[in-house]
This record gives sequence, structure tokens and C-alpha cells, in this order.
Amino acid sequence: MNKSSKIIILLSVIALSGILINAVQQTNNTPSNSETKTEKGLNDSYTIKPVKIPEDLEFAGEKVPLGKIDIKERVDRELLVNTYWQSNALLWIKRSHKYFPIIEPILKEKGVPDDFKYLAVIESNLMNVTSPAGAKGFWQMLKAAAKENGLEVNSNVDERYHLEKATRAACDYLITSKKRFGTWTLAAAAYHDGRGGISKKLNTQKVTNYYDMLAGQNTQRYVPRIIAAKEILSNPEKYGYEFDEEDLYTMPDSYPVKVDTPILNIASFAKKHNTNYRELKVLNPWLRENVLNNKSRKKYIIKIPKK
Repeated sequence: MNKSSKIIILLSVIALSGILINAVQQTNNTPSNSETKTEKGLNDSYTIKPVKIPEDLEFAGEKVPLGKIDIKERVDRELLVNTYWQSNALLWIKRSHKYFPIIEPILKEKGVPDDFKYLAVIESNLMNVTSPAGAKGFWQMLKAAAKENGLEVNSNVDERYHLEKATRAACDYLITSKKRFGTWTLAAAAYHDGRGGISKKLNTQKVTNYYDMLAGQNTQRYVPRIIAAKEILSNPEKYGYEFDEEDLYTMPDSYPVKVDTPILNIASFAKKHNTNYRELKVLNPWLRENVLNNKSRKKYIIKIPKK
């Protein structure tokens, strides 16, 4: 075989190798039927779409005027934000199962509409939190408002963290606001903006209705946010939330112990009652220190976890 023949054969082998390599690459890069189906299935199962606004929304028996375009958009915004903030809404669902049974009978006892439990949801996410302005607890009460409505607030005891007492104090504030403004919707707005702020806006703008009032963005969003919380928590399945009963949070069993003397060491007090400092403070977050001064010999009820 001469030299030119060898070169031709070598070039043919190289060309054939290139064709084979290209064919393998194309095969590897072509998605299989199962991969195509999987991708298609994922797109089919997860879609993001607008939330349909119910036509008959109301808060505390007062109809939401969805015929007003800006009101409808404000409600739409809160429904969208809170429906698609799935982790937060799921925590609302879990916590409401734990705390609504405590809040609901107090609202009923005080004559405040049941819908106000959703005000606590949007104020604190049903947690004992502190705002940048210093509002505390589930109902986010400032120190002055808490004291005006009968709560004890000091470095030793802060009853804004006492769910039952704070709920009653919030009810008293709302009842006073309702008497002043005439509607529960304005009472809710006043809870956020203060009675003085709401009065000034109503008088300046010569209106008598929350939905006719122009206010700052946070106050504008406040009532629609409560309405969104009510709608989602009242109809979780409608908004795509699925859960089992065992997924929901529950309040641990406890029994009350009456105390009308100082407690020199709460950790020791807890140990005496067959529990520990952490467990006792979880049930009684209004106890702010490891001591209960109680110089006035006030009667307190401390919850002790059952074992």
C-alpha cells in the first residue's frame, strides 16, 4: 500500500469517528420521554394565578364596598400577598388552632365581633412579639394604652403578654372606639392609627366612613389585611392549603395555682411544682423576671403544666 492510500484510509477513519461522536452527543442531549413528561407534569401542577375576590366580603357585619375600584384593589393586594406567602399563612392556620379557642370566648363575653380575632393575627402573627415602637404581645398594645385599659406593665410583670388579660384590654379599647366612631371598621382602624389620628382625618376630609377616608399606606392596608386573614383562615382549602389535624398546634394542658405573695425565685417555684423555669415561662410569658415582687399582695394565677 502506497503512502497516498494510507493517508486516504486514515482520513476516512477520522471522519467516521467524528460522525459517531456527534451521534452519541445528540442522543445524550435529547430528553427521554420520561424527562419530558416530568417537566410537563411539573408545569401543569404548579401555576400562579390571580385570586378570585368573593363578592360578599364583610367585616364585623359591615359590608366591604368592592364596587369602589380602589377598595377592590386594596383587598386584592392583601389576598394575593397573604395567599402566596404560603409559609406565613400555614403558620397562621397552625397557631389559630392553638389560640383562637382562648380568644373567641373572651370576644363573645365582651360583646366584640368574632372577626376581631383576625386583628390579632395581622398584628402579631399570633406571637408575643415587640414592635419597633414598643408595642408588645399578641394585641401589640403600647404601654400607655395597656395601662389605660387595666393592664399591669413594669419590668417585673407585663400583662400585655398575658393572652386572656390582653384580649380583654383590647376589647375595652375597641368598644370605646366603636362608641366614638359608630362602626367596627373605624374601631379597627383606630386600633392601628389611634383615635386621635382617625378623628383628625375624618374631620379634615368631612367623611364618616373608613372606606371614604384617605390615610397613610399602613392604615389603608390595615382593614383589607384583616379581611384577607379572615377569608384565608375561614376557607383554607379554597386557597390551596392542605393539612391534617395532627399538623396543627395545640395548647399544653395546665392547671392554675393562685399566688398572692412574692415569689423570691421562680425557677425554684417551678421545680417545687414538678416543672422547670422554661416550661413555666412558656405558659406565663407575662412573668418577665426570675422573681415576682408582688409588694401589693395582688392575686395572680400562674399556669403549671400537667405532667
